Amino acid sequence: MESKVESLWEEVRELTLGATVDRLQSPPTPLQFLRDFVSQNKPCIISNAISHWPALSLWPTPSYLSTSLSSSLVSLHLTPDGQADALVPHPARSSLCFVSAHVQPTLFPQALDIIRRPPNHLVAYLQQQNDCFRTEYSELESDCDAHIPWASEALGCLPEAVNLWIGNHLSQTSFHKDHYENLYAVVSGEKHFLLLPPTDVHRMYLKEYPAARYSYSQENGEFRLEVEEPERYVPWSSVDPCPARGSLKQESLKFPLYFNGPKPFEVTVKAGEVLYLPSMWFHHVRQSPGDGGCTIAVNYFSFAGYDMQFDIKYAYFNFLQSLPCRSIDDQTIPEGECEDDSGSHAPSNHLNSRFSGDESATNNLEIHKDRDNV
Repeated sequence: MESKVESLWEEVRELTLGATVDRLQSPPTPLQFLRDFVSQNKPCIISNAISHWPALSLWPTPSYLSTSLSSSLVSLHLTPDGQADALVPHPARSSLCFVSAHVQPTLFPQALDIIRRPPNHLVAYLQQQNDCFRTEYSELESDCDAHIPWASEALGCLPEAVNLWIGNHLSQTSFHKDHYENLYAVVSGEKHFLLLPPTDVHRMYLKEYPAARYSYSQENGEFRLEVEEPERYVPWSSVDPCPARGSLKQESLKFPLYFNGPKPFEVTVKAGEVLYLPSMWFHHVRQSPGDGGCTIAVNYFSFAGYDMQFDIKYAYFNFLQSLPCRSIDDQTIPEGECEDDSGSHAPSNHLNSRFSGDESATNNLEIHKDRDNV
């Protein structure tokens, strides 16, 4: 069975995806977008789709943002190392847990200053993914489009969530996927994506991990890792595609399907460009700041029309994920990484899903709390 699944990885690339992500120099028509990308579940990067946005010239200037949002209270996500919605050592066991950031209501000018001039002990990121652009940042709505017309027409719906991201080079997003169609528009700086199609699900080594959260004390400037009670498990990818220097060989032995399989698609989305990220694609994200010291992006999630709860692609994905693939649970993976604390293997049919995109299982949109890992 493993050889057949591995053949699928190659055939999908040869027959549908090609070797690189397509770049369009101008926005497609709705029909072109639906026919060539949405229906094929195929990503692309579109230039000159948001060149008319005032945001492109206004937002890279920190003073403009601070003045526009001078009295806005926003949700600032804090971690000690920029790794939120990621796997870290469990505080009481010799295993891993899934950790979310400490979320602290903060006046926007103060939040922006922390992002642009990070202190040594923490990394800040504005990434509250619950339609935050239209709630916490509504003063900026006139600076960009409420939706992307050609995409909305192709998908048959308006976006149900529009989110704003403001961070620095220290934050990155671990491998995850979303159930929804995602249009990701970069306004300042660059976003660096590693992409894998849904057919590569076995290479992600999905496993359920205990949920935890950082708690940050402003008084002493220290983080504490708190495991959720009652215990809750989150399905997440075990793979770190960018292991620390000197540990690549060890990681390759633990996760051979990822490191020895086809390389992920690598794309950089620059300011003024839009990435179409289809539903169910796994993605890992890093970022580089622009002139104002931040990376800024807006993303549009579309649920209706191509909601994966009802789409036939969801059935295909679940079927593929249910197929046994012996090398996922073979002896190349240390016992502690393969088994939960009861000694049994984590179920193979759980989905690793995150609704905050770059970039969260724990920040999922409130209207979809019944989904897989909420």
